[in-house]
Amino acid sequence: MIKEPFADAKILIADDEATSVRLLVKLLSNAGYTNVKATRDPNQVQELYHKIKPDLLILDLHMPHMEGFKIMEQLKETEEEDYLPILVISKERNRVIQFSALEAGAKDFLVKPYDSIEVLVRIRNFLEVRMLHKQIRDQNRLLELRVQERTEQLYQSQIDTIHRLSRAVEYRDSETGVHTARLSLYTYHLASAVGFGPEECEIISTASSLHDIGKIGIPDSILQKPGKLNPEEQEIMKTHTTIGSELLFGSTSKFLKMGEEIAMTHHEKWDGTGYPKGLKGGDIPLVGRICGLCDVFDALTSKRPYKEAWPGDDALAEIKKGSGNHFDPHVVDCFFKVLPQIRRIYEKYGER
Repeated sequence: MIKEPFADAKILIADDEATSVRLLVKLLSNAGYTNVKATRDPNQVQELYHKIKPDLLILDLHMPHMEGFKIMEQLKETEEEDYLPILVISKERNRVIQFSALEAGAKDFLVKPYDSIEVLVRIRNFLEVRMLHKQIRDQNRLLELRVQERTEQLYQSQIDTIHRLSRAVEYRDSETGVHTARLSLYTYHLASAVGFGPEECEIISTASSLHDIGKIGIPDSILQKPGKLNPEEQEIMKTHTTIGSELLFGSTSKFLKMGEEIAMTHHEKWDGTGYPKGLKGGDIPLVGRICGLCDVFDALTSKRPYKEAWPGDDALAEIKKGSGNHFDPHVVDCFFKVLPQIRRIYEKYGER
């Protein structure tokens, strides 16, 4: 006998008639099928099905205690796939029953007593369709996995690019490096307290690293001046907001788009006295308000060439004082809610 092309396929037989089971097992074994299991207890079918994961379930439609229809209903409810590999067998030639079985989930129907050649041909055809289905399913899963891997690679490459851009600013401004790292962590926790979800917090946190990217366009004589800037120099320094926004403008990256918004608005003030546009209240993007508060807090608690670091309590008092004029009052309230996390970040990454 010619070896069946799917001889190693997993086949489960569920039939309460011992003679019928023996005949099917012998027929399949003689045809070369090597992975055939059977049960005469309908109550075991569901458990065996999920344990074996058969490529074909040959199911007797009429068994005591539990009919095949009930078994198919149970499998439909618990099977992860939408494809039930079920071949129903029955003594009845009733077309209504046949159609009902097919509607219930069966893929084919055999009537007892059946011709052995017909049984083998139908099983072979059935398994061919089943294996094609599994092949397509596995290919789709592999494709999904590759898409996920590629998406993750692109995601990580964007983050890597942002970190490299922020490092470019560090080389020009010795104050920026640790400040940028702390700010990124501060903004994550504050954004979470304000109400952003984890994914949005991650984007805001990463994009905040670009808040001072525009300093690349500020002359060294101003950027690295070891003292306070005069009014003219201050105006030039303020342009780092618009320069940063222009550098990041036009990108489709969600990180760079967020970075553009933060770069432009992190120096705006709640009362409209900030820069570069003098935006007021809710006209200031929320991410700009979040990043702006964290930026001020870190600047106050850090040493600069023109000042010493403020004690933590003094810096917090200044943040409270700025509520309603410099800062969004709600953002200030949220900042104090996550103050324990803010303190831990500064204790770990703060300047010594």
